[in-house]
Amino acid sequence: MSAIPDVVILGGGSGGYACAFRASQLGMSVTLIEKDKVGGTCLHRGCIPTKALLHCAEVADTARDSEEVGVRSSFDGIDMAGAHSYKDGVVAKLYKGLQGLVAAHKIELISGTGTYVGDRTVEVDGRRITGKSVVLATGSHAKVLPGIELGPRVFTSDRALTLDTVPTRAIVLGGGVIGVEFASVWASFGVDVTIVEALPRLVAGEDEWSSKQLTRAFRKRGITAKTSSPFTGVKEARDGVSVTLASGETLDADVLLVAVGRGPNVENLGGAVLDEGFVEVDSVLQTSEPGVYAVGDIVRGPQLAHRGFQQGIFVAEQIAGLAPKSVPDSAVPRVTYTNPEVASVGLTEAQAVEQYGDADTTVYDLAGNGKSQILGTSGGVKLVRAGGAVVGIHMVGARVGELIGEAQLVVNWGAYPEEVAHLIHAHPTQSEAFGEAHLALAGKPLHSH
Repeated sequence: MSAIPDVVILGGGSGGYACAFRASQLGMSVTLIEKDKVGGTCLHRGCIPTKALLHCAEVADTARDSEEVGVRSSFDGIDMAGAHSYKDGVVAKLYKGLQGLVAAHKIELISGTGTYVGDRTVEVDGRRITGKSVVLATGSHAKVLPGIELGPRVFTSDRALTLDTVPTRAIVLGGGVIGVEFASVWASFGVDVTIVEALPRLVAGEDEWSSKQLTRAFRKRGITAKTSSPFTGVKEARDGVSVTLASGETLDADVLLVAVGRGPNVENLGGAVLDEGFVEVDSVLQTSEPGVYAVGDIVRGPQLAHRGFQQGIFVAEQIAGLAPKSVPDSAVPRVTYTNPEVASVGLTEAQAVEQYGDADTTVYDLAGNGKSQILGTSGGVKLVRAGGAVVGIHMVGARVGELIGEAQLVVNWGAYPEEVAHLIHAHPTQSEAFGEAHLALAGKPLHSH
């Protein structure tokens, strides 16, 4: 009889494989169960392929606008076969590397659909595997609202990533991260895009300032955003789709992308206690059953791959008895890869006021930043201070996602504006805007009033 593995992990996505790798590094034997491919949604149907298409979109915009910087070129359209070849090539290289890491860590990988049956036991194709500890990491799926039937012209992000043609007109149902990212891609590809959002603003989870900045930029790009507009019906025909809004207005397009969020995959988790559809966990991500943990999208909070990585590592170290420190969900960095990008970490202004009773803010406009002017981007950096420390940072502009690393250090270490203000940011870089915002909040602005 084979030895009982130290850790059995159900799901090989971001949280699952991160947990497996760290557990192996700590000397534990690991069995990883995955029904599809290691890497999960993020690598194969989410983060990586989506961002690859967003890079295609950026190149299209650069070609279209090249004469503004004195470069003669032309934009002749999108070759979707070529775009998919590029996208799939990126995914394939990363997947190959991930497979190598699984082997290097000597992880037992079992292919098949696993079901957690209780008592630290997972069943796969009739075989039962019991671990000293079990980690549930089954990920999430694209949600579909009641009253919507998927078809050739009505689809979720999974299908949107494989379209072989560029539509002329598209409706995006949902103004969250997934919705605005696909809207941004399609607009760059020359599509007439309309976003329909029931809530009062786009990317409603972000600071209101960020939402306004993105909405304004989208309007300039020709993207229509109909906020506070719940839908009441969807009809698909052979040659198009119609969406009816609560106002009575009807919108017509070639395709409809349903981008209304992601739901946790909890169908095969046996008796795991749920909290409004998510697995209920304590402060160390342990479920109601001792020795059984949950990580990633099935745990209530921001459904982000890097949160899954962090939670997977945390749980592996917790099982090993290392007493690791966790990062609260509010301090997990967030990036929306639209044109312009939206990046944030920490509390919004409204959240800071609610939590602390008061908050100070400052906004540094990218109009004063040399590199941003070179890139031709608008936007800014907004800081939120409460209790003396910077508790929230919100940025909008081209490539600001690359600044989120420094931002999350400031927020997670509870830095004061004056502590960041004296640090040097290279010139000319967009990181200068980050430094300038802290200079302003510290009361000594340089390139701002």
